[in-house]
This record gives sequence, C-alpha cells and structure tokens, in this order.
Amino acid sequence: MPPAPKRLFASDNAAGAHPLVMEAVNRANAGHVLAYGQDEITKQAELRFNELFDSDVRTLFVFGGTGANIVALGAILKPAEAVVCTARAHIAVDEAGAAELILGAKLIDLPSPDGKLRPEQLRELSAVIGDEHHAQPGVVSITQPTELGVLYSADEIRLLCQTAHDMGMLVHMDCARVANATAALGASPTALRSFTIQAGVDVLSFGCTKTGGVFGEAVVFLNSALGQRSHYLRKQTTQLASKMRFISAQYNALLTDNLFIELGLRANAAAQRLYEATQHISSLGLSQPPQVNSLFPTISDPQKTQLQEWSFFWDWDIPQQQVRWMTAWDIEPSDVDAFVAGIKSIID
Repeated sequence: MPPAPKRLFASDNAAGAHPLVMEAVNRANAGHVLAYGQDEITKQAELRFNELFDSDVRTLFVFGGTGANIVALGAILKPAEAVVCTARAHIAVDEAGAAELILGAKLIDLPSPDGKLRPEQLRELSAVIGDEHHAQPGVVSITQPTELGVLYSADEIRLLCQTAHDMGMLVHMDCARVANATAALGASPTALRSFTIQAGVDVLSFGCTKTGGVFGEAVVFLNSALGQRSHYLRKQTTQLASKMRFISAQYNALLTDNLFIELGLRANAAAQRLYEATQHISSLGLSQPPQVNSLFPTISDPQKTQLQEWSFFWDWDIPQQQVRWMTAWDIEPSDVDAFVAGIKSIID
C-alpha cells in the first residue's frame, strides 16, 4: 500500500478548526466578561447574523447540532403536533430519539430515496389534519444538503415552504453543512438568503463544527417572532452555555469576509477532485459528480476492510455495500491524490 493521506475522508467532523477561528477563541479568553451571552462578543455575533440575512433575525448559540435542532423545533411546535421529515433525516436516524424524548413530539418520517421531501408528500398528510386521533403535522424539517449529499434548489425549498405554510405548518432547516450548501448554490450571502429566509424557512440550525469550528452551533429564527420564548427552552434543554463567548467568537471569525463560504468551497472542491480521479472505476458506482462534499461509492469486502484499515472511512448502507467518503475544509490536493493512490492499488 502507498503512504496513507495525512487527513481522513471519514467526516468533516474529523477536521480541526480553522486558524482564524482558533485566534478568535483565544482573543475571547482575555479578561473577565459577563456570562450567558451578556458579552460584547456574543452581541457582535448576533449583529453579524442580522447582516448575513439582511434582516432582524433572532440568533441563539448552543452546544451542538442535536441541541440546535431540539431548540429550533421545540420553539415552534405546539402541543400534540408532529414533525414531518424524511426517514433519512438526522433527527430521525442519528439523534437517538432526542426529539421524541425531550420534546415528546412524534416524527412523521416519510420515504425518500435522496433524502428530499416533496410538496406532494406534505399534501398527502391533509387527511389527518383535524382528526383528533392523529398527531397534527405542525412542523416540516428538511436537511440542506440532505444526508445523501443532495441539494434542494432555492425554488424547491420555496415551493415546499409555500405548501407547508398553506397547510398551517412551519419549516425548520437542519443546515449543519451550511457552508457546503451555500458554496454550491452561489457562494455568496445572497445565495444563502435565496434558499433560506427568502424561500420561506422559519428557523435554521446553522452549522459551526463541520464548517471549521471547534464546537457549538447556532439557531437562527428567520421569523424572529417565533423565537420569543426560545431562550427559556434553550436553558430547559441544557443548551445554555455560561461562557457563550467561546461559541459566538467562532461565528465572528467564520462570518467575517464570508470565511465559512470559502471553507465550504474548499471541501466541495476536494470532493470533486476525488470524484474525477475515481469515476472511471466502474465497481464504485460513482455515476454522478458530488453536489457538495460527500461521495457514496460501493466497495465490497475484502477490499473495503483493507482500505478502511489503511485510511478509515465510514460504512453507509451495509446491505448495499455502500460507504461514505467525505471531505473537510482542510483536505489538501495531496490528501486526495494519496487517497486515490490507495484506492487504485486495491480496486483499479
């Protein structure tokens, strides 16, 4: 086997934080400031989100992605309401039933081969609206990009939001990979606004950790009126950080000069380079280029295990022999080339 790449293709969670983020955290470590967000660093970050969305949004900083989704959903759910999502959604598959346990809300998880909800799937739920024997569809939760690396277009989200709102539902977007989605759909704040606030999304989980941060996420109420009581819910669900400045400082760095978009472009470009170098290997089944920073090839054993032992990556759909290769913001071309050399030494 050739030398393994210096960095992993397992997850963007495996990457370190960007140096400018670390510098911002270090600056936040100087002196004493008031806790629980009563500091100038957090206030500055809140203003940056207003500028980013060109609107008076309400932003809350939390510890992690599951917490962000819980705070976002909990703030807009009413009693006896359910969350409509896909069967592949992170809240349905990878959060250990947090929504059901903490919020007591049923998830109506609908089938989707690519992780995207369609308006007609929402309309099919009309039959249960007003029926006291059924949890009422109250919130639609979509993931951008989806768990299979597929993007909604701004028009698709707009139509989905319009359908949801016409049915009396609100819309939450889980955007842990906001940098990758924004980079792919126009690489500008204008592009971000086009598929979020302008498309009708009500509340957004805005990623930090996968984007080049250390820890923490943000919940952004694009419809700010919906977040009026969210501060209490954040505390109640154990997501209120006393030294919040260390979370918000990261966003000050990531939002300055659109650094988060630049990092998304880097990660997406690395995935594209990996695809171009491996698409000719027919057994991998890579028929379409990646839309963001993930590829889902098929590799059977013993080659799969041999590759994972050489440079680890995750299994994805085990019955289908599908794995996931994911690129992070710090993946270098040399990492891609080294990874490809290992693949070709075993498979090609």
